Parts: sequence; structure tokens; C-alpha cells
Amino acid sequence: MKKNIDITPNIETLFGTRDENLRLLEDGLNVTIDLLADSVKLEGAAQDVQRAEQVFSDYEHLQRNGFEFKNGDLTSMLKVLANDRTVTLRGLAEAGKQRSFGKRTVQPKSINQRRYLDTIEKNDMVFGIGPAGTGKTYLAVAMAISALVSKRVNRIILARPAVEAGERLGFLPGTLQEKVDPYLRPLYDALYDMLEPEKVDKYLEKNVIEVAPIAFMRGRTLNDSFIILDEAQNTTSEQMKMFLTRMGFNSKCVITGDVTQIDLPNARKSGLIEATEILKGVEGIAFVHFDETDVVRHHLVQRIVRAYEDNKNRVSEAQMSLSLNPTAMVQRPANPDAESMLATPIPPRLGSDDAAEI
Repeated sequence: MKKNIDITPNIETLFGTRDENLRLLEDGLNVTIDLLADSVKLEGAAQDVQRAEQVFSDYEHLQRNGFEFKNGDLTSMLKVLANDRTVTLRGLAEAGKQRSFGKRTVQPKSINQRRYLDTIEKNDMVFGIGPAGTGKTYLAVAMAISALVSKRVNRIILARPAVEAGERLGFLPGTLQEKVDPYLRPLYDALYDMLEPEKVDKYLEKNVIEVAPIAFMRGRTLNDSFIILDEAQNTTSEQMKMFLTRMGFNSKCVITGDVTQIDLPNARKSGLIEATEILKGVEGIAFVHFDETDVVRHHLVQRIVRAYEDNKNRVSEAQMSLSLNPTAMVQRPANPDAESMLATPIPPRLGSDDAAEI
């Protein structure tokens, strides 16, 4: 099927730098896009051409209604659209606009990020598991702020294991809050990025937003709250069970962590790994897993995550090979003559009488 679309004013902003967005659409939608003097020519299967045409139509509609794409949001939306046939550009843009994230508009930059946001909206408890830089914490804080601004909850509770190596704070100077604040700084950063600093300070002062180490959660029941546990891979089994049972009425809970970066001492089992095994299949609890393709930091971060994962797989394969073939562990001499020498019987040591006899 072939289709020509007239070029409308400012439609070229859809094309991206050096037409990168058009190449993205070509690969993702299996169509060929040619730029003509006064039109865009689409060619491919009928269904694919219709989807590509819908992208151009949606973009024109969003422009007419004053929608602005910022910080690479358009490219990110097109990537999601290319991987999920159920979504449209207009639907993605308007869904992000409907959620109020304070001073920022937050758009999912991958299919898993979109699934993560939708899952948080539909479930009371969600686990977001994946490598660094995939937006697990940032998006969870964004959803918490959205719930607070829209008055669906009365407060936000942000918790984290205070110190990776067992919460040993005594040797640090200052008050307890001053001791734990450096470990909670990523949560503060996300808050200040989405809300005005004055508003964040006001919320913190009135405990509308509470940032605390997980140890402070014991004995509490958290009603009408949006609760986030960050760096959950560094919780013990006891800490995780304690935290998960803090939920009260009309509350949501999001647990985020990276199981490849566990810093617990004495090789203790991570509470996050245990929770994923125990709670699998429990109604009302959902799990969203991220991988290196969801990394939204510097492009090197994605490559670093992939390199570590490849190395982990190689080590696992080597260990499995050794376990299946134990004889491979026997060190054989590099010199073939040395091997024949090992097979030659060593004569008995001569005693004094034998020496005299000789």
C-alpha cells in the first residue's frame, strides 16, 4: 500500500535531528518513508501504513492544541509506539498530561516504563526491579506526587535502608537525621526536581512528605499514604516483611531495587529476592522487571549494564561446565615430556647398606 501525506506547517519537527524519528518509524512500523517536495510518501503493508499515517495525524492534532514535546519525549514516545501496537502518539501524550507531576511532565521513555506507570495506577503494591538508570525510583516518586497533588493520598512516605552495610550510623557526626540524610539524598533529588523547592520544604516541615530510613517504619500503620521503599535489595528478610506489613487503608506501596547490586554483609539473603519468590502470584501485588534497554541515563550506562550482565552469564556458564565435567579442573602439565615423566615409576631410595653393596 502507498499513501501520500501533505506536509503541513511545522510538521518537520516530527522528523527529528537528521530525520532520526523517521528512521525509527521505518524500523518500528515496517514502512518506507520518503520525503518529497510537498508531501511524505508512505509505503508498506496496509496496516503498517495506517499506523504511520496515524502518527502524523496525531502529531498535527497535538501541535494544534499547543502540546509541547520536551527533553526527547517525542523520540521516547515513538520508541514505545513502535514496540506496542496498542498505543498511539496522541494517547501517550495525553496520558502524561492527565497525570499532574508538579512542575514537570513525566513521559515513559520505554515500553517497560509505560507498563510500570500503568501497573502502579492499577495495583496497591508494585515491585519495580531492574538495573540502575531505568527510572524505577524517579517514576515512583512522580506517581506519588501525582497522587498527593490530586488528593488521592494525604502524604508520601519515602524509605530506604540507611546504610548499605547494616545501618551502622553511630560513628558518624551530627544528629540522627544528619547521619541518614546523605543516604536518602536520591529521594530528595527526585522531589526537588518535580516540585518547587519552597513547596518541598513546606511538605517536609509538616510531614506531608516524610523521608526516613526503613528502621523508622517499625510499629507504624500508614493510612492514606503513598509509600516507596528504594534500594530494597539491601533489606534483610526481617526488614522487608516488617515494611510490607505497614500498609494501611487507602494506601499504595512501591518497592524498587536492583538485585545485581546487593551490599548486605555476611552474604545474607536479600529481602527483595525472597519477597519476589514468596509473593509471586499473590492477588493485588504486581512485578515489573526492567533491563538495560530501559536505561535513560548516559548511553554508556546502558553498555556498562549489558557488559556486566554478559560477564555474569559467562561466569555462570563456566561454573556449570566445571560442575558437569569435574576432570576439567585437574591441572595437566603443559610439557608433554613432563607427562611421560609422571608416568615413569620412581626407583626406591637407596639405604646405606645398599650403597655399600653397590
